[in-house]
Amino acid sequence: MFSPMLQEMFAGELDEHLGYGKYEHSGESGFNSRNGHSSKSVTTSFGDMDLCVPRDRNSTFEPQIVKKHQKDVSDMENRVISMYAKGMGTRDISSHLEDIYGIEASAEMISKITGRVLPEAP
Repeated sequence: MFSPMLQEMFAGELDEHLGYGKYEHSGESGFNSRNGHSSKSVTTSFGDMDLCVPRDRNSTFEPQIVKKHQKDVSDMENRVISMYAKGMGTRDISSHLEDIYGIEASAEMISKITGRVLPEAP
């Protein structure tokens, strides 16, 4: 259950980074686009998990949810579950991520991520 949720969070982050969704026309921001993904193995409280981290053509995408070279995400489940369970708004989640975890995420990016993650949540 947690792996698909992380995958959707990555996709939401990349949507925000590029300025358009996966199947949308790039418009003015057509200078950069999706460029596949790379595999990554991380350790969670549920055991090892393989992730597919999306890439962009210009190599400027820096994932914030699971950063590059980060191998242990055992506390990630609690972060995600606590934010949704509390019914936090996008600005609250953005502030929470910045204050507690040092992850910079705009309210717009949180909105795009939650829009993609909610259908995956039980």
